[in-house]
Amino acid sequence: MNAMNAMNAMNVLKNMRRIALGVFLAAVLAVGTAAAGSAAAGETNLPALSAHYDPIIRNIAARYAGVDPALIHSIITVESAYDRFAVSDKGAQGLMQLTPETAKDYGVKNVFNAWDNIEGGIKYLSDLLKTYPDRLDLVLAAYNAGRSAVAKYNGVPPYPETRDYVEKVTRVKSSLRPLASSGARKTAITSYRDKDGKLRVTNIVPMIDTGSQQAPR
Repeated sequence: MNAMNAMNAMNVLKNMRRIALGVFLAAVLAVGTAAAGSAAAGETNLPALSAHYDPIIRNIAARYAGVDPALIHSIITVESAYDRFAVSDKGAQGLMQLTPETAKDYGVKNVFNAWDNIEGGIKYLSDLLKTYPDRLDLVLAAYNAGRSAVAKYNGVPPYPETRDYVEKVTRVKSSLRPLASSGARKTAITSYRDKDGKLRVTNIVPMIDTGSQQAPR
């Protein structure tokens, strides 16, 4: 395969991933809209797509006060659709689409390693949550456009991409609920591999009822 064919194949794959993400988001947002104002609101489970990464997300988020695992799932859904090898046109990388600068600032050694990427993203979000307490819209705007843009406009920047991003993540998050809220569920034992490859076992209830399985690195 010559260089031109290889490039065309990569563009096709990138477009397929974007289409898949669009279909998934449309389904999630449709469910969230239909459930609004009803007793079923918030009863939507995360898609099985996120199951492998849930133990990692929960174990890292538990170390940072105020970081909601559902927020991390929502950001990953919109940012990369759980593709840990995703690279944006602007150079953001991995599950949480960290820029090289952010990855360096938060000690991420391998942006394509699930644990490293998620941990770096959660550290960054933890700082943003402290900077903008009780303002999720500003947290998400800063995650997307940078703190300087939020400061410049003293609020969510007027960029269409950023406003669309804030709305999407917020709506996806509102459609998720942890299974831990259901008293009918029993606590499951879940195993996963940490960033050093060591097998870990946890009794933290995953946001999807997947049973015991190993999370990919």
